[in-house]
Amino acid sequence: MGRLVHFEIHVDDMDRAKKFYGEAFGWTYEDWSEYTGMPYFGAVTGDDSEMGVNGALMQRQGPPPEGNQAVNGYACTMMVEDFDQTEEIILANGGVVALAKHALPGMAWQGYFKDTEGNIFGIHQPDEQAK
Repeated sequence: MGRLVHFEIHVDDMDRAKKFYGEAFGWTYEDWSEYTGMPYFGAVTGDDSEMGVNGALMQRQGPPPEGNQAVNGYACTMMVEDFDQTEEIILANGGVVALAKHALPGMAWQGYFKDTEGNIFGIHQPDEQAK
């Protein structure tokens, strides 16, 4: 036991966050609000036959993260096929660059962004030629 099986992204504006992650990564949602007593949407991040984990968007219960503060929690990273194309979609949907695209030499391209709710997340494009 100990394998990550679920994640939660705290959001201020549920509709805005659902649109952002739906547009950027193709996520779909299941309304689980009746079980939690607050706005809570299960996020289906891909097909069950693919490596990955599903999670949820939940209504934030306190103030959002302050700008330029250190990450206080886990930063989720999504694997993507095309870093540059995904970055364009993220930016077009209200995300902003937190740490620009950089090479993990011999492994991948990596970068971090803030979503529309102020949360930090990463994208990762495997590429053995990255340098």
